[in-house]
Amino acid sequence: MTHPILVASCLIDEALKGVGDTNPAFMATGDKAQALRELVRLEARLAELRLRIMADAGDVAAETGARDVADWVADATRGRFEDARSDLTLGVAIDRRWGELGAAMREGRVSTAQAKVIVRSLEALPDEVPRHVLARAEAALIEHAERFAPKPLARVGRHILAVVAPDLLDEAEGRRLAALEDEGRRRTRLMLRRVGDGTTRLSARLPDAVATRLATYPAAYANPRRDAAPLGVPGATADTAASGPTADDPVARLPFPRRLGEAFCQLLETLDPTRLPVNGGDATAVIVTIPFESLLADLASADLLGAGTLPSNPHTDPCAGETITAAQARRLACSARIMPAVLGGASEVLDLGRARRLFTAPQRRAMLLRDRTCRAEGCDIPGTWAEAHHWVAWTDGGHTDVDDGVLLCPHHHHRAHDLAFIVERLSNGDVRFRRRT
Repeated sequence: MTHPILVASCLIDEALKGVGDTNPAFMATGDKAQALRELVRLEARLAELRLRIMADAGDVAAETGARDVADWVADATRGRFEDARSDLTLGVAIDRRWGELGAAMREGRVSTAQAKVIVRSLEALPDEVPRHVLARAEAALIEHAERFAPKPLARVGRHILAVVAPDLLDEAEGRRLAALEDEGRRRTRLMLRRVGDGTTRLSARLPDAVATRLATYPAAYANPRRDAAPLGVPGATADTAASGPTADDPVARLPFPRRLGEAFCQLLETLDPTRLPVNGGDATAVIVTIPFESLLADLASADLLGAGTLPSNPHTDPCAGETITAAQARRLACSARIMPAVLGGASEVLDLGRARRLFTAPQRRAMLLRDRTCRAEGCDIPGTWAEAHHWVAWTDGGHTDVDDGVLLCPHHHHRAHDLAFIVERLSNGDVRFRRRT
């Protein structure tokens, strides 16, 4: 007797053959949108079934002598081993540990990419988190998956303890981040190698917080909204120092690449951001956000605004480097080049009413802290590359206040002023655009 799964596969195959020659060009716009949503939902359901079969297909690998089912799948389907390995890991996770997540995939509510983010977020939680808290975290992330794409969902996952168990958050998160920062310092390296074609290859491995800060400088030059005229930042030259240890060198026994890496970190902390191009309406800067109570705590965490401009590995941690320890935040607050935004502390005047037409730098910083990216629904252009938009046009009596402003990338800012589109402000602060009929 044929297994029901194979029968269903044949029915799906026949159904697809029936529409294989259909030309989407003749579909109505609404039908295309509905078809895309439904097909993505069906893909998630099929993926869950495939992953569940993989998790229980060890006998297939044993039958052919393959190392495991991932190796067999990659060979049998002519796919990438890395993808098959990732799928097998996810399949085992949802089949044997995260059953609610598997059920959500079966219902088409969670995609494969979202499921990988959820599993990674749940398994990154400290070992001392109780099982009932893990269950609440799993349910919360599944609910958030209905509204967030993988990258913002990963950001939610990094802070899920704050939602489901705030009493466990500070100590557990502080301990985890402290360990990561120690490992980051230990692995810091910088190497320069002549290629021979007139260029030199630079290879570096830096702590997440330092790498985030480094990324803001080239990002300022890459900003498509900056003035075309260069600011003429003068280059600095320096003779290479002797690599041998000296009597007054406190780190003479460290490998030279590490010494060079630490010196590079110190150099970054002495750069003057006011000599760099204006980026996002303000001098290039990194902003640290932290509640006032957490700033005083030994084990707590802070958000590092600007980490989103640095590409990360979507298969490991797409939001790496976006949080730091309170101790790191206190150290950065001592630097004139870091802007500590202490929530609950003293603030600048941000509401200017009709006194000014253009938003000021402090207002832009406040909107950047609030919006982080372009607020158009589905857009993740960094807020430093976005423009401040008045909800009520200044010429129509609008006020230059933070509450009347929103960050939009150039593309969506033009849409906001395009009469062919209806602009809707959603309850969560996002902006939705719909073409007028």
